[in-house]
Amino acid sequence: MAVNIIKEKSLAKVGQVKLGATKEEGGTRTVTYTVGGDSALPFHHFDGEIANRPIVAMEVQDIKPNWPETLTKHFEGVLDKPGEWAKKCVDEYGADAIYVRLEGAHPDGADKSPDQCVAVVKEVLDAVGVPLIVTGCEVEDKDNEVLTAVAEACAGENLLLGFAEQENYKSLTAACMVHKHNVIARSPLDINICKQLNILITEMNLPTERIVIDPSIGGLGYGIEYAYSIMERARLGALQGDKMLSMPILCTVGKEAWRAKEANASQEEYPGWGDEEDRGILWEAVTASALLQAGASILLMRHPKAVELTKRAIDQLMEDNSY
Repeated sequence: MAVNIIKEKSLAKVGQVKLGATKEEGGTRTVTYTVGGDSALPFHHFDGEIANRPIVAMEVQDIKPNWPETLTKHFEGVLDKPGEWAKKCVDEYGADAIYVRLEGAHPDGADKSPDQCVAVVKEVLDAVGVPLIVTGCEVEDKDNEVLTAVAEACAGENLLLGFAEQENYKSLTAACMVHKHNVIARSPLDINICKQLNILITEMNLPTERIVIDPSIGGLGYGIEYAYSIMERARLGALQGDKMLSMPILCTVGKEAWRAKEANASQEEYPGWGDEEDRGILWEAVTASALLQAGASILLMRHPKAVELTKRAIDQLMEDNSY
């Protein structure tokens, strides 16, 4: 006897954002990605459509980063060459996109000029054909200069630029509108600020389909459960028809996971914790896996093995489980 299972469909779905632009679209990318579009909770294929596969972007910086040796050894010889670093991430490690972090612009560090930062982004664009996600050094005044210059110099590439925040969103939003890029709207683990920021950005007439949410996260054991709850609330709001919570979600997995002591402390210091590289890989991969279940569409990651494990998990989660 056949059993009819009554399913309650969502009222709405997550919005979609396209990253990158091909030559025909005015850019130079050889591949583009669309994220979001789900009409059900993450990977609930039986409840609705999981429209687009989540993507993994690997991080590249414009200066040599202060990362543990267990991480830097996989990029030996290219850490001071952003273009080659990006190419290695794509060709050898399978990155779907490249996350360019312009840390060298920091006034207390290398204090690179906007022109120098533009040159780095151009170098990466020339080296790879995947979409780019570009952020600054997180100093408001300097980022306004740098990211505005990047937006203008890379007009047509449909970059994803960040970060637009509640107290500093106008310059970046305006640059994205004029030069046709997407923006990352970042809020500090607060669903109300997340929604309000999206309202402010859309009031400047940037379409919702060009906004990606970064609700801020914590790594495994360092606040991930709170980040998970915020992301879950955003997804539920989107499925219930709240347009100001319906944007795809981006998570800075690598940065947060590798800040954890458990991910980078030496084996000599904590012999009972096991091999330090294995710990770091698993800390990043498990953080990513948890956030996928909360609704992440874009994961910014670092370790190639963690990327491999995460992409394998995505393959399995994207298998149809409808009944």
